[in-house]
Amino acid sequence: MRLRALLDTDALGLKLLGGEDELDRTVRGVMTTDLRDPSRYLSGGELVLTGLAWRRGAADSEPFVRILAQAGVAAVAAGTAELGHVPDDLVVACARHRLPLFEVHESVAFATVTEHVVRQVSGERAGDLAAVVDRHRRMMTSGPAGGGPEVVLDLLGSDLDLRAWVLSPTGRPIAGPKAAGPSAGEPTLPAEVRARLAAEHLATARTGRRGPHRVTVGQTTYSLFPVRPGRRAPQGPPVGQSARDARDVRDARETVLSEWLLAVEADAADWTGERLDLLHGVTQLIAVEQERRDAARTVRRRLAQEVLELVQTGAAPTEIGARLRVAAPVLLPGLGTAPHWQVVVARVDRAGEADGGPVAQALLEEILAGPASAGPEQSDRIAVAHTGDEAVALVPLPAVAGEREGSGAGILADALLESVREPLTAGLEDDGRVTLGVSAAVHSAEGLRGALEEARHARRVAAARPGRVCAAGHQELASHVLLLPFVPDDVRRAFTARLLDPLRDYDRRHRAELIPTLEAFLDCDGSWTRCASRLHLHVNTLRYRVGRIEQLTGRDLSRLEDKLDFFLALRMS
Repeated sequence: MRLRALLDTDALGLKLLGGEDELDRTVRGVMTTDLRDPSRYLSGGELVLTGLAWRRGAADSEPFVRILAQAGVAAVAAGTAELGHVPDDLVVACARHRLPLFEVHESVAFATVTEHVVRQVSGERAGDLAAVVDRHRRMMTSGPAGGGPEVVLDLLGSDLDLRAWVLSPTGRPIAGPKAAGPSAGEPTLPAEVRARLAAEHLATARTGRRGPHRVTVGQTTYSLFPVRPGRRAPQGPPVGQSARDARDVRDARETVLSEWLLAVEADAADWTGERLDLLHGVTQLIAVEQERRDAARTVRRRLAQEVLELVQTGAAPTEIGARLRVAAPVLLPGLGTAPHWQVVVARVDRAGEADGGPVAQALLEEILAGPASAGPEQSDRIAVAHTGDEAVALVPLPAVAGEREGSGAGILADALLESVREPLTAGLEDDGRVTLGVSAAVHSAEGLRGALEEARHARRVAAARPGRVCAAGHQELASHVLLLPFVPDDVRRAFTARLLDPLRDYDRRHRAELIPTLEAFLDCDGSWTRCASRLHLHVNTLRYRVGRIEQLTGRDLSRLEDKLDFFLALRMS
């Protein structure tokens, strides 16, 4: 559609503030953003809707507009709800870069403009599809007719007979069909199916392949559509295909661990272009809701950032305590007493990428929300900051009478990752990792600095373990495990090779299973009878194998020092 067509639609209430000579530009999509630099989400030809929350002063308009112009957007439409008017500096910047600028009246929702553009661009005209598109506006409205993503999913069900769910990157249900009307009594999407869909989506999406991705679970086929702000379905082979593909791969790597997905219980392989365009349009509307919910986390993130900075700079406990008292009512409204706190530290490492803090921040918020919690409510009680490449979460725990500081109550490291390990592992590159560390609970500002260091130490312990997704808790910091991550790699290799390589070589040549025998013998605390029983061997056979281990290594397994050396070598190998 042409820009001038927007002015011909009275329902949009748009006022042109500049760019009269550019109204024949073609609009190919729409994006809502308040990011200072939204370039990664732009592909050219968009109408950019903004509420101006990115603007802190007059000097901010020029770089914002320059970024949009360089990305090749069609025009900017600015809302007046934030400032009451469109500032002159934005008008001047748009004129300088020959970028048309519209004013959106505060009475007009961005969703109304989005729905209109999506409908016009997709060219959708079929009867049943038109009925759905005409009612998409209800998704973003308030009041009894609104309700967010659930409404559009119900419309897909009632008008197109499509069951669909919005899932987080870990498979947590964000929205799904309401348990009323035609879908009453139907079971919700099982947790194992959600985890499988999320894993398949992440594994495919990180390669940059365009959706929908089709997945069959049991006898049911699902079509998975990524929810990416500012994205749209490609309309035929674009110019510069190889460059666009490379950009898609890069963008997918950066966003795959934080984007939602739309899972439709249908095989989209034979769908018409019109129906595919409609579903891609639905993902754009859902993306608006994701951005709105992300923006709602700003206050909690700011609280966590303030506390983190105070703790790291060695501020007085009284000052930190004051910040905690501010945070408690926001995170646990109605709580009468000061809660206990836990600290969780997360890091996302991917080769060739820096500044992974924001990615880790969004991912940690999702992990802490819990796999069974639908919607945003659980994550509303988590405050996550980021510094450098790590994210730091401040988790409130209601105080329990008589509970000791540092007791086992609260978040457990292994439980955090139990349900999200499969999808997160699928969403990481071959060289990518997610590691987490969890502190003990503390009940005062004095203990918070120690809790932060404890969580960081635990994360380093987790990083020393094999696997894409690992976590460690404070309980593990009271043993030798704490020391192993800090042994240099070359020392590890030399130590383990000297002790274990002779046994491995012998096992390869003779299939003698000396390494498994050594592991079992140490695990049984050197008990001949228990070890022989576990391995289903005669005691004499076990004694022969242990003797061979001692002969090949020059060690004596009756000595504590040699047992400990073997134990550490096995743990570090």
